[in-house]
Amino acid sequence: MIPVLLIVGLLVLVMINVPIAVALGAVAVTGMVLTKGTASIYNAALTMFDGATNFPLLAIPLFILAGALMNTTSISRRLINLTSAMIGFVRGGLAMVNVGVSMFFAEISGSAVADVAAIGSVLIPAMKRRNYTPELSAAVTSSSASIAIIIPPSIAMIIYGALSDTSIVQLFVAGVVPGVLGGFSMMGLCYWYAVKYDLPREEAFSLKRLWTAFKEAGWALLLPVIILGGIFGGIVTATEGAGLAVVAALVIGGVIYREINWQHLRKAMVEGVVQTAVVMLLVATSAVLGMYLTEMQVPQQFSRWMMSLTSNKLFVLALLNVMLFVVGMFLHGAAAIILIVPIVMPLVHQLGINPIQFGLIMTLNIAIGQQTPPVASVLVTSCSIAKTDIWETTKVNIPFIGVLLFVLLLVTYCPPVSLSLVKLLYG
Repeated sequence: MIPVLLIVGLLVLVMINVPIAVALGAVAVTGMVLTKGTASIYNAALTMFDGATNFPLLAIPLFILAGALMNTTSISRRLINLTSAMIGFVRGGLAMVNVGVSMFFAEISGSAVADVAAIGSVLIPAMKRRNYTPELSAAVTSSSASIAIIIPPSIAMIIYGALSDTSIVQLFVAGVVPGVLGGFSMMGLCYWYAVKYDLPREEAFSLKRLWTAFKEAGWALLLPVIILGGIFGGIVTATEGAGLAVVAALVIGGVIYREINWQHLRKAMVEGVVQTAVVMLLVATSAVLGMYLTEMQVPQQFSRWMMSLTSNKLFVLALLNVMLFVVGMFLHGAAAIILIVPIVMPLVHQLGINPIQFGLIMTLNIAIGQQTPPVASVLVTSCSIAKTDIWETTKVNIPFIGVLLFVLLLVTYCPPVSLSLVKLLYG
């Protein structure tokens, strides 16, 4: 009974805007005191330290810093120009450019919020000038940015991998096909909108313009090659790949493009530290809650309860998707992963669900949660840039959310979509 009351208490604290990390810690400590007395509190500090010093989690601040460094340079603009030269001639091409650049940027930052902040500030005003409605501009930018946590590298996958003891590299590989499928599906939806609303084409296709844009973006294009090539090639681990991303961003942005000065570097470092502190405090306090839930055997009780409802794997996956969808509406991505993974993993293993496949299921639910109010962290950021109402934008955004739901169903009920590339590379 106490664990149930604590989970309810956690949701209440979140709903009244108590910081999630504080709420997690407060609930965990309260549970420890109620069940084992005040002497158990001494273990909380050690558990927080151990939880936050997990080696794979070191990749998070490094990828965040790499993304912040790239936001201070012209890398985003160069990628936008290249993508525009490639597909901007199609009707509604600017919306497709938005999706395409998000797919490029996703291979570098691993963060949807960083993606929408970097790309939205450039493309949303441009789309509005080309007669796209503010709501459509915000919806396209927001939904395409969520591809950043599906296409590797992905901070959400790093957290999941660390908590579930699953290979982060294999999670990255598994995200390639669903991410590309989602991106191209969104491009198709953009074309449908373009035909429906008679949206304009950009400049006519020109090989000369394409070659010029390619030369300008050549070094920027090396970033995903360096990062993903090193990780997938087995040369570096995911954590080492994150460090490589920082070095590559410094060299390309500072030495080659000569666009990083001390002020830019300081701004990027401050941004990286702030974002990292938020995530790592969540991880640390969640470790305490996870320890308490494990001691109270909540995961095992949850598994028995689910199995009492049904032992059908497909039905259980449907129930887990519904649960993750609801949780994603009210919790930020990292908090949702941190709260849910320790509870559901015993059930996942018991039913023989591949943890790589379930990692993609959870990541896609987090991506959908970034688009569904009331939290909708990425949608809120996009709406603030476009200066639009979140609820009006959500109405336009529903078809794009439908694309993410479609990919989620494919990953859930057609495992080869996420696992075929993993099996091809790793057997």
